[in-house]
Amino acid sequence: MADDKEKEKKQAKPKPEGGAEAKPKAEAKPKAEAKPKTEAKPKTEAKPKGDGEAKGKGKGDSRRKGGKDQAQGPAIGEAEPPARVPRLREHFEKSVLPELMKRFSYTNPMQVPRLKKIVVNMGVGDALQNIKMLDAAVAEMATITGQKPSIRKAKKSIANFKLREGQPIGCMVTLRGPRMYEFYDRLVNVALPRIRDFRGVPMKSFDGQGNYTLGVTEQIIFPEINYDKVEKIRGMDITFVTSAENDEEGVELLRLMNMPFRRQA
Repeated sequence: MADDKEKEKKQAKPKPEGGAEAKPKAEAKPKAEAKPKTEAKPKTEAKPKGDGEAKGKGKGDSRRKGGKDQAQGPAIGEAEPPARVPRLREHFEKSVLPELMKRFSYTNPMQVPRLKKIVVNMGVGDALQNIKMLDAAVAEMATITGQKPSIRKAKKSIANFKLREGQPIGCMVTLRGPRMYEFYDRLVNVALPRIRDFRGVPMKSFDGQGNYTLGVTEQIIFPEINYDKVEKIRGMDITFVTSAENDEEGVELLRLMNMPFRRQA
């Protein structure tokens, strides 16, 4: 039995040192070569500004030449065309001014009296009961004068007239410059001759300093007013403020400007 065991030991192969032979490690695969980065595309060159400006100017020029896109009115920085000079102002400069210098022996044209402003005032007592009457009066005055009137309010309370301080009771307009001459022209040549049995305006309404006030009883004498749409007949006061120093100069100024004064007997 012992001999059998010895034989078996001899027949058994000797184990290698360090245990089973280690399998050779797999060789590491070489890393893939990094791909070269794509070269950056060159930036597009900026277009010169001159080309864009030229294109913009070309479009603007095409619009200016004509068509619906044509700009109306003067461009920025350009002066507006001069407005038409009122007929009565030309009459004053050409005829009235030399005549007044000769009449009063003025040495300087700035001494000649002239029209400074015209004040139109309309009282509306009905506005205390119905405020819509004031709106109608404002619309009529704006049509007559061509300027939006300002609403006048009561300065103090009056119990007998049921009037409280601050209530609107009238409207007024102050005209200067070209509108003043245009209104004066229409008043003298168109409106006043339409008054029934008109024989001229009185000369007793001067205030001693060359200013003249005229009362009109009906606003329908102005052709701008449509008679069919008038709710009530109203009067107005028209004051002509001049630079004259006395009534004599004021009378002569208005007379030369075609004011139809009544002939004194």
